Amino acid sequence: MKKFFFYVLILIGISGNAQIKNYYPAADDWEAKTPASFLIDSALLNKAIQFAKDNETKQPKNLWLSQAMQFGKEPYSDPIGPMADRGEVTGLVIYKGYIIAKWGNPTAVEMIHSVTKSFVSTAVGLAFDKGLIHSVDDKVYPYLPPIQVAGDGVINLNENPIAKTSFIYPFETEHNKQISWDHLLRQTSDWEGVLWGKPDWADRPSDKQEDWTTRKRFEPGTVFKYNDTRVNALALAATTVWRKPLPEVLREQVMNPIGASNTWLWAGYQNAWIVLDGRMIQSVSGGGHFGGGLFINAYDMARFGLLTLRNGNWNGKQIISADWMNKSKIPTKANTGYGFMNYFLNTDQKMYPAAPASAFAHLGNGTNAIYVDKENDLVVVVRWIEDKQMNEFLKILLSALPTK
Repeated sequence: MKKFFFYVLILIGISGNAQIKNYYPAADDWEAKTPASFLIDSALLNKAIQFAKDNETKQPKNLWLSQAMQFGKEPYSDPIGPMADRGEVTGLVIYKGYIIAKWGNPTAVEMIHSVTKSFVSTAVGLAFDKGLIHSVDDKVYPYLPPIQVAGDGVINLNENPIAKTSFIYPFETEHNKQISWDHLLRQTSDWEGVLWGKPDWADRPSDKQEDWTTRKRFEPGTVFKYNDTRVNALALAATTVWRKPLPEVLREQVMNPIGASNTWLWAGYQNAWIVLDGRMIQSVSGGGHFGGGLFINAYDMARFGLLTLRNGNWNGKQIISADWMNKSKIPTKANTGYGFMNYFLNTDQKMYPAAPASAFAHLGNGTNAIYVDKENDLVVVVRWIEDKQMNEFLKILLSALPTK
């Protein structure tokens, strides 16, 4: 009888350890399981998928046309980075690390617009973890060398006609010297200037045209403003800190370790080239507002989502420090629903009333979304759905999960 209880205890221990150990997909081998194996209601899951399909974005599949329709009224809004037509509405549901549902074409490599911003902040986080950035509260300007723009033809696109120079100094104005890494990461910097031919005031400008170039600047950290030119200023600053291209950093430090495919591309603008240590480097963009950004498939998006779900850990290796991951999810008074870019937080369940308050999402135009829900051990990639329908989609999906 004693032996019997001894073996029972061993089996319980083994079972318990199996439940504790998280599953991580190997490269080129992501295990799928049936919803029923997790006691998930297949009918409700299918209903959620059909809802996503029925609520595909109304924007055209021609993304050049879509960009013009959404941002054409902005000055200097013409794309200067690569773009591509989008495909069909697509998605993946990852539960406890396993694929339990997919629809559309998850292998399609497509623009993810501002989801790219989460990869920008990740590159900054890796620099922080490595000690290249000592504190996010440090001012940015002391970290930067004079930035040499590459090529005479390109200089003509970026030069200041009043004070011509061989270099650009993005953080040397009285206001910009007050900007910290934290301000840029949280989109509260109110950075001023022109970068890659795009003035900061031209991105989502106010209705008062007379104020575009004359308004008083907000103190850094006090006002949130979603602005791609300022994101690109952060990407440029991070590039000079790393002294190599951010796609190279991402591939070596994140995408290869988590088993991502080799099909993704991170592009910048045609004029966004600098010279560092005698090397031509493209400073990549943080979204598709002016073209460029990340082109990636849904599986690789889901791997990144799973990495952030697991607080930066991948199969026992801390890819991004837990400290950085925790910082990424801290809101500010300026915007209680936003952490580091592009962590949209569900604070007080304002963004997604149907989801837990602890959930967050990496979001981009399209809508492209990586929904991350630690409470339910869930990662969901949804591409090309109407943004206003995301909550209802999640409401149906979450109702399919087993009750706790």
